[in-house]
Amino acid sequence: MKILIVGLGLIGGSTAKALRRAGIAADGMDRRDVEKTALAEGVIDSVCTDTCDYDVVIVALPPDAAMRFLDEVSFRENAIVADFCGVKGALEKLVFSKPRNYRYVGCHPMAGKEVSGFCNSSEALFDGASMIITENSRTDPQAVSLLKGLYEKIGFGTFRFCTAAEHDKKIAYTSQLAHIVSNAYVKSPSASGFSGFTGGSFQDMTRIAGVDEDVWSRLYLLNAEAIGKELATLVSELQHYLSVLNDKDEQGLKELLKEGRLRKEELDRERKIL
Repeated sequence: MKILIVGLGLIGGSTAKALRRAGIAADGMDRRDVEKTALAEGVIDSVCTDTCDYDVVIVALPPDAAMRFLDEVSFRENAIVADFCGVKGALEKLVFSKPRNYRYVGCHPMAGKEVSGFCNSSEALFDGASMIITENSRTDPQAVSLLKGLYEKIGFGTFRFCTAAEHDKKIAYTSQLAHIVSNAYVKSPSASGFSGFTGGSFQDMTRIAGVDEDVWSRLYLLNAEAIGKELATLVSELQHYLSVLNDKDEQGLKELLKEGRLRKEELDRERKIL
């Protein structure tokens, strides 16, 4: 089985390194300088010269580049082609807009860092992480099974299966909204001169503020409806806190905080069950 990883940044590079750790060879495709580094470090076996040579192609590119690749590049007949983008509906719609000679599977590794690039990739990035695999009536079960086995070998410990629409709705809340909130939080004038006044809460709130606007703006726009609903819900909730603070309503504030605490405890129990 010949494997190609397209895009050797943080996620693609980590995939290649995890495959190497598992004793599985893979070729790569990226900018020439990245390819040379990956080759020199022995992370990939060779640089791709023909995408039709591969049985499995993993596309770890930003969404627009991934969609162009999935739409325009030639693949081996019946090849398995998976993408690792953080939005699934737009890609699935594109792929299934016309007949393809490959078996497409939408995937989303729930792992990452606040930094990017091959230099920050790690063979251990996916250890114990969750992989989301999206399915519909046209998804090939054998392709999913093969990919799942491959993902297990590179460290993934949990798998969730859902539709592309369900993925985009959930990720709008668990990932994309969180990045927007962090990015907005650091814009406060109070953020200046904070040295010596911070603890873990500040670090938690600001860790993911430094998003790459060229990548994340496209992710947000491709999932704008779902993110918009989550953002509107958050703004509405924050208005309740602002209202009780302005009214010096201690009981009202206690009730809001209690609601949040109980909801957090409920979510913690849910995660333990899963």
